[in-house]
Amino acid sequence: MQSKGRAIFHVDMNSFYASVEMAFDPSLRGKPLAICGNPAERKGIVVTSSYEARKKGVRTTMPLWEARRLCPDLLVMRPNFDRYRKASSEMFKLLQEVTPIIQPVSIDEGYMDVTDCSHLGSTLEIAQTLQERILKELDLPCSIGIAPNKFLAKMASDMKKPLGITVLRKRDISSILWPLPIEEMYGVGAKTAEKMRTLGIQTIGELAHKDKYQLKRIFGVNGERLANRANGIDDRPVDPEAVHSFKSIGSSQTLPHDTTDDKELDKLLSQLSKSVEKRMQRKEAIAKGIQLMIRYHDRKTITRSMKLQHFLESADEVFQHAQTLLQKHWNGEPIRLLGVSVFDVAEKKEVGKQLDLFTYEKEAEKEGLYKAIDDLTSKFGKNPFRRVQASTSDEVRTSFQKDFLDDYKK
Repeated sequence: MQSKGRAIFHVDMNSFYASVEMAFDPSLRGKPLAICGNPAERKGIVVTSSYEARKKGVRTTMPLWEARRLCPDLLVMRPNFDRYRKASSEMFKLLQEVTPIIQPVSIDEGYMDVTDCSHLGSTLEIAQTLQERILKELDLPCSIGIAPNKFLAKMASDMKKPLGITVLRKRDISSILWPLPIEEMYGVGAKTAEKMRTLGIQTIGELAHKDKYQLKRIFGVNGERLANRANGIDDRPVDPEAVHSFKSIGSSQTLPHDTTDDKELDKLLSQLSKSVEKRMQRKEAIAKGIQLMIRYHDRKTITRSMKLQHFLESADEVFQHAQTLLQKHWNGEPIRLLGVSVFDVAEKKEVGKQLDLFTYEKEAEKEGLYKAIDDLTSKFGKNPFRRVQASTSDEVRTSFQKDFLDDYKK
């Protein structure tokens, strides 16, 4: 690593959920383990699996019945998100001891800028020490990619798992990165890879040498961006504040069975709306748009959205508009999954609420009620008017939130 250039780490926890369960219960070590969204519903979908299970062909998003066919002795556990969030927070605290320039991107991965950490040793020594500490103190394995930018660091961390450390320099791109199939490039999804193959782009190297004007014409600005990344160009900083930026807030859930029952669909819409409200409250946010996702029994998926004249923030408002979208766009076929999200999101402190006369009067009428609820909430520690949810489904439904990714700072 050149001393004058940036030194970026991408720290990627290995088989995170399964590894956390093994750290919690050592008797699971060395056994094929799958963490499954909900084994009782649709026989479950694999969220992640141990490397022992992966060797048998078990993969993320695979139906549980298929995973069990491939690996008859598979152990199956429901996810424990409180446990994973705690482990994630402890992991990021260890990263923070190296540098404050950390950008969490999910519960089990993040970037670090260690350019100015030479007092701790070489970049390779820092990575080795960090990996050893995470393994020794948390009993969790991770892989670390070391590179002069975020894209190359991300690609490097995927090259050796578990417990790998990979250095990817710009001078190594032609020999290490370019021969890889285009679908292995971070940022290239299945559909994009398929379209690129029709243009004769089979490898990352062929993308790197493709005419940028043609790529931009076909893929928009993302085409030029991907070509730059393929050439090792990525000037994005490691941004500790990026975790606070958000464009949309949403929640989705698969139904226990395909249904056309209005009451069942409304019940789920209500639950999803409450989940969205919780997340908006946590972010102290309001939104001006709402989107509904419908996945049918044949997995065909549609999304429909609407822009609003005013900001919304309550579950009732979210539910009302989501219900309107469902009634307008549902074709009557059995539904497998519903998702509700709000967009054009802004922080309350940055946006003065735009109220027309009618809205103002309605808000004013409820102000006394809001104050009474706030007073009682302060006294008793929770909203006494909110019904307690006996089900744990909300925990699963909101498991992939990023709201908690700065908890390690607290």
